Amino acid sequence: MSFKSPADIAKSACSAAVAKCSLKFHQMLLLGILAGVYIGFGGFLYTVVMQDLSQYVGVGLSKLIGGASFTVGLILVIIAGGELFTGNCLIPIGALAGFVTPGAVARNWATVYLANLIGSVLLAYIIYFSGLASEAVGMNALKIASAKMALPLSSAFFRGILCNWLVVLAVWIAMAAEDVVSKIFAIFFPIMAFVASGFEHSIANMYFMTIGILLRRNDALIAQANLSPQSLNALSVHGFLNNIIPVTLGNIVGGVLFVAVFYYFIFDDNIAL
Repeated sequence: MSFKSPADIAKSACSAAVAKCSLKFHQMLLLGILAGVYIGFGGFLYTVVMQDLSQYVGVGLSKLIGGASFTVGLILVIIAGGELFTGNCLIPIGALAGFVTPGAVARNWATVYLANLIGSVLLAYIIYFSGLASEAVGMNALKIASAKMALPLSSAFFRGILCNWLVVLAVWIAMAAEDVVSKIFAIFFPIMAFVASGFEHSIANMYFMTIGILLRRNDALIAQANLSPQSLNALSVHGFLNNIIPVTLGNIVGGVLFVAVFYYFIFDDNIAL
């Protein structure tokens, strides 16, 4: 068989948990910054692709194509190397099996989450000062950011669950692949599905919302975007927190409970110490 069985993936996930929790602080920090940047690259490409696509191919197909473009983010994280908080919601399978401690998981999560934020914000500033987020691209970035920031807390939470269920499944099945092309295909479809479906990813949102807050300074772009007063008011630090907190909590539930915990109890006899 040219790929690992689900039982073997569970073993690989435990080994990965040990490796991730054994990283030195500076390694976690730098790999986390890179992952935040990589996901931001996917977010910017999505913004460019989606700026006017729906008027040519329709809303549904444009969402599918936009989702396909965003997959470059996790492909870069998995293939090039990066530490992504949402993907690391699989690590608790190693803690449940006794390979790593809950404290080690918490250390990884805290460091990587902060590093992802740094990387996402860094890329948003670089894109902003590059001038590439202007005209139609900038207007689309504003609309994406304001829509996310205006989401009700419950919607953000449940969309976060749905998102990371698929993201961690993408990481899970990528572990089954034994060559680069297979890993790319394993990542591509679940990530395309979550983006096209409109689910919420905390690290991607760090980029989307930061670029939206930066573009709020551009009065001409704001006027062209024709945002409602409610949408305009959402473009703030308060709006950022209104989204990121429930989405992050939802991401944790989706990845930990529905992937790590479920597969641990399915394969615990094979992987527990």
